[in-house]
Amino acid sequence: MSERVKIIERMEIPDGLKIIFGLPDVGLVGAIAASHLISKLKLKEVAYVKSDLLPPVIMLEKGLPRSPIRMFGNEDLIVLNSEIAIPSAAVYSIIESVVDWIWKKKAELVFTLGGLPIPNRHEIEKPKVFGAASDESLLKMLNKKEIQVIQRGFLVGPQALVLSFCAERNIPAVALLAEAFYNYPDPEASSVVIQVLNRMIDMDIDVSELIEKGEEVRLAMRDMMRRTQAELARMKKSHEYDIPGYYIK
Repeated sequence: MSERVKIIERMEIPDGLKIIFGLPDVGLVGAIAASHLISKLKLKEVAYVKSDLLPPVIMLEKGLPRSPIRMFGNEDLIVLNSEIAIPSAAVYSIIESVVDWIWKKKAELVFTLGGLPIPNRHEIEKPKVFGAASDESLLKMLNKKEIQVIQRGFLVGPQALVLSFCAERNIPAVALLAEAFYNYPDPEASSVVIQVLNRMIDMDIDVSELIEKGEEVRLAMRDMMRRTQAELARMKKSHEYDIPGYYIK
């Protein structure tokens, strides 16, 4: 864990919970999904991230200061959400520290929710969700749930780090990635990710509001999308359009 990143627990958090990452990325898919989960499940703030690697920004809620990167939870799960685009220079240390904290908490299963940029997103009415995992047994679970596994490709940004660090720590982790706009908030993509998550962990989160208020969500999130896009460019996120070459022996 980086000495410059601390996880501050506001209350006692039990071991063995499910953890869901919903961080700003392509189409803000994970961030929008996380906010929806927190609202619908009425989750309470249980911890937050403190770091001098982050810009000097706080959230104000009812006049009180709050960290822009927080964890909300109940007796079954924790949702990590960020209200700001995480700076590219800070994302490695922050994700590594959070995963280290998750390892100490003996997490049962980790999900990271995000988007996969596709150039023809405007032609697709219902985006597909693809999966990747930290080990072979979880790939079998994805196949059993009829979630198409990404066979070959690049993954860049927070999702890549979550999956990589969890694999190193032997923490079971799954990435659920929906086809999404690269440059625009995509609440429809967030809704299909939540629907797949419902199947994965036996939840029943209604997503009709996300779809009905799609334009309202897009307008509300446009400033975060603009800042996130700048950070994604620094992370070379556009590499996900590319297909890796084969090794030649």
